[in-house]
Amino acid sequence: MRSARPVGLLLSAAAVALWAYGMTTWQPLTEPLGPWSESLPGNNAYWARDLRFMAIMAVPLGLVLAGRGQVRWSGPAVVLGGCWIAADVAVDRADPIGLDATVLLAVAGYAVLGVVAALLLWWERAAPQTREPGTTPAAARRVLTGAACVAGVLTLVAAGIESPTDREPELNQGALATAALLVALAVGAALAAAPARTRARVGLAVGLTVAALLGVGLVRAAAPGERLLPEAALGAVLLTGVTLLAWDWPGGRPIWWHHALAALIAFVGPVVFLVATAVPMMLLLPIGAAFTALAGNSPINAADSDLLVSLVGLLAGLGMAALLARPSVEDRRQLR
Repeated sequence: MRSARPVGLLLSAAAVALWAYGMTTWQPLTEPLGPWSESLPGNNAYWARDLRFMAIMAVPLGLVLAGRGQVRWSGPAVVLGGCWIAADVAVDRADPIGLDATVLLAVAGYAVLGVVAALLLWWERAAPQTREPGTTPAAARRVLTGAACVAGVLTLVAAGIESPTDREPELNQGALATAALLVALAVGAALAAAPARTRARVGLAVGLTVAALLGVGLVRAAAPGERLLPEAALGAVLLTGVTLLAWDWPGGRPIWWHHALAALIAFVGPVVFLVATAVPMMLLLPIGAAFTALAGNSPINAADSDLLVSLVGLLAGLGMAALLARPSVEDRRQLR
């Protein structure tokens, strides 16, 4: 897909702006005013951190799309994401706030993104061409489909994120903006993984984007505690759409029973992976509490848990990628 590069870089740039705004505008809203025990925050108190981490994850996903799934782009993109998380913790500890801080962080983020993208472009041009122009290798197609799966599961997490009071208008704004960005990444990566960009696939991509955005709105409209079924339905629509866009159509038609099986996996799989990842993390791996301490924020009270739902979503997305990132018929035959 020729437009993959500009679209991927544009979505990465949008993620940088969202990260900067989340750090300076939403994060201060989640931090308690005093250190007293009765004021300690509860479950999901640091929702702004999770939205910000998902924006950071969107940066390497955009670079993977811009690199059309090539390893020389994907590897550095993952490293950049990890370094950005570390930098985020340091910035969070400094408690930036206000428009000036937003602009400063955005400019710094764009500078880093620009340097990395320029280096990757130079590296790509310096490397010898090993494929015909206009074709996407099988390995790159799997990477792009996997990136679409990760973005799809993160969409569910962003759409369903909650807070202790569940009344902040800023939470709805942040959840909708982050989920919309991730929908664009999921659809864009899936379309880039397709063997050919036909009118049918482009039309499907447009329809899937509209349906997924409506689904995100429906999830946010549901009352907290009643979002599980809408989230599962959103996951089924979005991830099944990813397979329809990215997988081969032998003879010009999808293999419908393959996609029917994918729809079942897409309906059940994200919830299973999210729960299977969240429970051990709450009981055995206090990663969220470690990030809270490193950022200098108040700990969650002992009756609740400090769960890093963005990390849970990332791991669940990788699990779904292992099942669905099989765009060729030969890839799917290996599951038999």
